[in-house]
Amino acid sequence: MPALDNKMSNGGPSVGGRNGGSSFINGKGNASAFGNGIAQMNGDGSIANECTDSVKDEVAGTKPEVNEDPLSAILNGHAPHDPLSNGLKLNRAEEMDDLLSEVRKLIIPFIKNADNAAAQKHTGNAYVNPATGKAQQVLVDYQEPAELAAKLDAALPDEGRGKEGILTWIEQILANSVNTWDQGFMDKLFSTNTPIGVISDLILSILNTNLHVYQVSPALTIVEKTTARALAGMFGLTGPHAGGFTCQGGSSSNLTSMVVARNTLFPECAVGGNKHDFVVFTSVSGHYSVEKNAMICGLGSSAVWAVPADTAGRMKPSALNDMIVKAKAEGKTPFYVNATAGTTVRGAYEPLEDISAICKAHGLWMHVDASFGGPVVFSRKHRHNLAGSHLADSLTVNPHKMMNVPSTCSFLLGPDVRIFNKANSTKAGYLFHSHGDGEVWDLADLTLQCGRRADSFKLALAWQYHGTAGFERQVDHSFAMAAHLYQQVTASSRLELVTQDMPSCLQVCFYYRPGGGDVPSEKEVVTKMTADIVHQIIPRGFMVDYAPGDRGSFFRVVVNWQTQPGTVEGLVKAIETVGMELYG
Repeated sequence: MPALDNKMSNGGPSVGGRNGGSSFINGKGNASAFGNGIAQMNGDGSIANECTDSVKDEVAGTKPEVNEDPLSAILNGHAPHDPLSNGLKLNRAEEMDDLLSEVRKLIIPFIKNADNAAAQKHTGNAYVNPATGKAQQVLVDYQEPAELAAKLDAALPDEGRGKEGILTWIEQILANSVNTWDQGFMDKLFSTNTPIGVISDLILSILNTNLHVYQVSPALTIVEKTTARALAGMFGLTGPHAGGFTCQGGSSSNLTSMVVARNTLFPECAVGGNKHDFVVFTSVSGHYSVEKNAMICGLGSSAVWAVPADTAGRMKPSALNDMIVKAKAEGKTPFYVNATAGTTVRGAYEPLEDISAICKAHGLWMHVDASFGGPVVFSRKHRHNLAGSHLADSLTVNPHKMMNVPSTCSFLLGPDVRIFNKANSTKAGYLFHSHGDGEVWDLADLTLQCGRRADSFKLALAWQYHGTAGFERQVDHSFAMAAHLYQQVTASSRLELVTQDMPSCLQVCFYYRPGGGDVPSEKEVVTKMTADIVHQIIPRGFMVDYAPGDRGSFFRVVVNWQTQPGTVEGLVKAIETVGMELYG
C-alpha cells in the first residue's frame, strides 16, 4: 500500500476519519478503521496501537490533572492524541452488550413469573410459588401513592449511580409496577406486550431517529407509508392515495382528524382562525378526547353535542340528524361527526353506513374512532361490525390495544393523504424538501407533530412476524374468550349482566348480586360494593375496572388474545368468593 504525504491535513479531501471525510490511510501506509479513526489497521491486517510512538514521545512527562476527564486531558495536552485520529476510542457497543446482559437477568424472570402464575389462574386464588410453597404477588403489590412514593427511591442524584445502581433501581421499578404480562390483567383496553413487540421497541431505540423527514429516516419512512397504506386498505380505503401516519395515541389521532376536517371544509380557518360557531357531534358513549380536542381547537367544550345512544350503546342516527337540523336552525355550523367503532365501556359498534349517509346529506365530515374496535377488520368472522368503514373521511385505529403492539401505536388513516398534507402543511424550507415525484416523503408535513417516533414499525414487525392470518386468529380467539366470560357470568347465581346481549367486542359488563338475590336498588351501595370487590381481587391476581351505570357502577372486564379459558373462569370464582366474603 503506497504511503501518502504526512502533511495532508484531517480536513483534506482524501484524508481523515470522521474529521474530514471517509476512512484514511496514515503516513505509514496503514488504514484506519472507518468510523472514529482510533483502532488503526496495519498493512498486514493487524491492529496498531491507538497512538503512534512519536505522538507519545511528544507528550512524555505530562500527567492528567486530578479528576480530569479523558477528553479534557487530551485537549489540555495532558494525554496523548494522534493527529490522524478522531479522539477517544468509543466503547458504546461493549457497554450496550454489558447492560443488556445484566438487564436481561431482570426482565426475563419478570415475564417468566407471569407465565408461571398463569398455570394457577383457573383457581381464582393467589399464586402459590411451587418452589417455596408460599403465596407470591406477580400481578402487582398494590400500594397507595403516598406509601409507594416513600418507598421508591425516585430522587435524581447529583452523581450517577453507575451500572450497579441503575440495576438496583430497575429492580425496584419492576417490583413496584403492574406486570401486564400477567393473565389476570384485564383492566384496560391495552394489555400484555409480546416478545416481538419488545424487539420492535428495542430496534427503534437503537435507531433513535425522527420520522419527520425522509433524509434521517429513509427505511422507516418507507415502512410507515407501506404499513399505513396496507392498514387503510383493510378498512376499504383503497384509492391511489389512501394511507396515513402514526400519532402519539388515539386522542392525538382524533385531534388531528378534527383539525384536518375544519381546515378542509373551511380552509380560511387555517389562517384566520375560527370564524364560525362550529358544532361537533359524538355519541354519549364516545371517547372523552372529542371534548378535549374541541377545547384545543378553540371551539370550546360546549361545541360538542352528545347524541343519544340506543340500549346497546350505539349512536342513534335519527337523533343525530335531528340535532344537526337543530344546530343549523340556531345559526351554528355543524362540521364534524365522530362515529365510534368499539366504544370504551361496552365495545359498541355504531352504524357507520347510516351515519355516513346523514353526514353526506348535510356536508359534514365523518371521522371513525376505531381506536379499540378497528382490528376486527382482520377477521372474516367479525369484520361485519365495521360495515361502512370505507365511507370514512378519516379513521383512527390503535394497534397497541386489541393487537397487543407496544404502546403507543396509533394510526390516522384516510382515503387520500394529500388532504392531510393540504390541511396541515406549513412552509419550513430548512426542514422539508421536495423530492420532485409528487409524493409526500417528509411525513411531518402531514401531521401536527414534528418530532415523532416511528411507531408504525412496531405494527409492521408484528405483521411480518404473525402475518394477516395470525392477526385473524388472534381476533377470533379474543372474541371467543369474551363469549366464554359472558357464558360464565350468565351461569353464575351471583352475577348479573348489564345487558343480556352477547358482547359487541371484548368487554363484558356485569353486577354482583349479594346472596344470589337482586342487585341492590341504591346506586351508591352498588357502586361501593363493586369498587370494594375490584380492589379485593387484586391480591388474588386479577385486575379489572368498573364504570358508572344506571344502577350504579358495574364490573367491566376486557379480555385479549392471550387470555385463556381458565383465566376467565378463575376471575369469576375470585369475584364470587370475595363478594360472598364482603357482602354475602
